Formats: sequence, C-alpha cells, structure tokens
Amino acid sequence: MARIVVGGIAIEYDSFGREDAEAMLLISGLGVQMIRWAAPFCEALAARGYRVIRFDNRDAGLSTHMARAPVPELMVVARAVARGVPPDVPYRLDDMAADAVGLLDALGIERAHVIGRSMGGMIAQLMASEHPDRVMSLTSIMSSTGNPGLPPAMPEAMAALTRPAPDPRQDEEGFLANAMGLARVIGSPGYPFDEAAQRAQALAELRRAYDPAGFGRQLAAIAAAGDRRGRLTKIVAPTLVVHGAVDKLVPVAAGRDTAAHIKGAELKVIEGMGHDLPPELYETVISAIVDNARRDGPPA
Repeated sequence: MARIVVGGIAIEYDSFGREDAEAMLLISGLGVQMIRWAAPFCEALAARGYRVIRFDNRDAGLSTHMARAPVPELMVVARAVARGVPPDVPYRLDDMAADAVGLLDALGIERAHVIGRSMGGMIAQLMASEHPDRVMSLTSIMSSTGNPGLPPAMPEAMAALTRPAPDPRQDEEGFLANAMGLARVIGSPGYPFDEAAQRAQALAELRRAYDPAGFGRQLAAIAAAGDRRGRLTKIVAPTLVVHGAVDKLVPVAAGRDTAAHIKGAELKVIEGMGHDLPPELYETVISAIVDNARRDGPPA
C-alpha cells in the first residue's frame, strides 16, 4: 500500500495489475475502508486486463481524518437541506469526488473506469457528472440518487447501522459482535453468511483504523448532498447500475431510480443480494463491470 497527498489530504491506496493498463478506480462506502474491496475481487478484476486501484476515502482507514472538525447533527443537516439552505458540514460528497480525481491526477491517470459501492456509488456518480472527461465508464453499486421520495431503509437496517457500538478499546468482543450483527442484517440472504470471514474482516478493519467520528462526518456529507437526480442527467459515460433485490439498507427502488436518471444506463438487479458483495457474486459483478467498461472500448 502507498500514500499520496492530494489537495492537503493524504490518500492511502494500492493497486493490482499492470500499471500501463486501463485503470479501474474502486470507491468505498460509508465508513468502509478500502480493504472491504477484497483482494480476491481486485485480483480477479485485474486479471481481465485492468489496473485496479482501491483507496481509503477521507475520514476512513489510513487516509487523512478530519479530527478537528465536529460531527454535525443529522437532523440539523436534513432540515437545512429541506429548506434549501446550504448545511454546515465539514465537507461534501463533491469534495470526496475531488479527492478521487486528485488521486488520478497524482498517479498520472487521465481517464479511468469508476466503480463505487453505496456512498462510493454516490461519489462515482458525481465524478461522472462533474468530471466527464475523467470517467471512461461508471458502475454504481447498491447506491442511490438522494431522491427524497424513495423508500427509506428498513427500520432494522437503519437501527443496526446507527446503533452506537461498544468502544473496542474497552470491549473488543462487544464491538465485533455489533459489527457482525450489522453484517447479518444488511447482508445477502440468498448467499451463505460466513461468520468466520465476516469476523476476520471486522477485526482487520479495526486493527487498521478506528474512528467513529469519521463515520459521522461522512454520513453528514451524504445528508448534505440532497437530491442529485438533476446532476445525474448530465452523465454521458457508459453506465451500469447494480443493486441487490433484497437490500434492506438502500432498497432496490434506489437502484431503479439511479438507472432511470442516467441516459442509456443498464440496470442489473441481483436476486438474493443485499447490501454487501458476497464472494459467490464476484464473477457475476466483475463480468458486468467489464462488459460495461467495454462499451467504451476494449482494454488497452
């Protein structure tokens, strides 16, 4: 893994595949570190002839944490957005999209295929709408448009996501149990739940970095983004929207709405998939990503 400074933000990243191949940039979700893009997934994608780059968003993993910034109250942010008043937040999704573009700049990459999951899908959408010359193709996975008319998360999913976890410095087992509970609630019921693998993932992320305030600031950035449907109509890159049919956190209606507002977008709804990416779906999702990328032309 390596680190590079982009606009005053240190970005931790790593890369798979040939450095001279077409780039695929993987953007992580809310509070999620880049290692949630599992190495086997990245390696399989790189084997298709691409340079695959994953990185930690600001306020996650080993990238810069905005530790001096407060965590905004979500209701205050939501009320401001509803009134059409710019909310007071430490940063916006547009800033996170600028981080991703800056990473490409620093790596000498003019254009990339951009793939984002959940919040990362929102960031990828903004890259494609605001920086069209940098995005060869777009894949938005388990994400949304910010349309306030969409169905909300299932109550049990939102409760599991926002429930305060025990401090792992005082109660590591309790912290891991909380993480496992979230993984079960939002995971893919059509596929086996690998408890050992999920625990290992949670422990690896905990050992790598721990900052619940960073999660709160990222959540505020999502809330501040509001309805992005008008911006999505500007996207010209070949676009694939992937969504789980049984996603409890971001219901499938959000994926349908995303595809409906991007001209020419292809929608792939996967039965049995929730708000995660089980290994059994790697080949399915990778093949769909590559097929979409090739709409822009074969890899160099």
